[in-house]
Amino acid sequence: MSFFKNLFSSQKDKEVESTDNPSLKNLPLDEIFVKNFIENNGKFLYCTTLQEVTQNLNQIAKENSWDTIICNDIDLLKLAATLDIKIKRSFNNKFPVFVSCEHLIAENGSVLFSSNQLKENKISELSDNFIVYATTSQLVKTKGESLTGIKSRYRGNIPSNISPIKNYNIGGDNSRDFMSYGNTNSKNLYLLLFEDL
Repeated sequence: MSFFKNLFSSQKDKEVESTDNPSLKNLPLDEIFVKNFIENNGKFLYCTTLQEVTQNLNQIAKENSWDTIICNDIDLLKLAATLDIKIKRSFNNKFPVFVSCEHLIAENGSVLFSSNQLKENKISELSDNFIVYATTSQLVKTKGESLTGIKSRYRGNIPSNISPIKNYNIGGDNSRDFMSYGNTNSKNLYLLLFEDL
């Protein structure tokens, strides 16, 4: 029993240590997230208007020669419909996924999803390419805050399949984090971050 206590307490200490990194301590939450996200090889595009979101989405599709994307979010479908691109509404691993998320976690630069975005699909079973639309109001400091946010937002109807993507280098090394051992959630991820505050 004490083995697990020591194991998990040391993991918690490491998490606190990384959040208390002196070089990040005085930065705003969004800057901490962006720094950690980019260090994990994420591709970040900051948008102040919805027109910028659609322009960036279009540019990403052109840059990667994607003529079809997967999107089943009603609000995101409105953005994607303005593009000259085919849209599939059911998930598979053949086409890039255009999706929203639950939270952006600053402490490690990860993006948290749930069944509200991915339905019953595991991240590892989906395409290697993700385009994520998120807002600055979805930024949280820690994993704990993100889970508390989900619990309070969906009282009585907490979603399942809560999973993060925190490595944006396909086939990259996940061995740095014991808790992600065997986790193949590495994705080539573009983040369209919309300023809503």
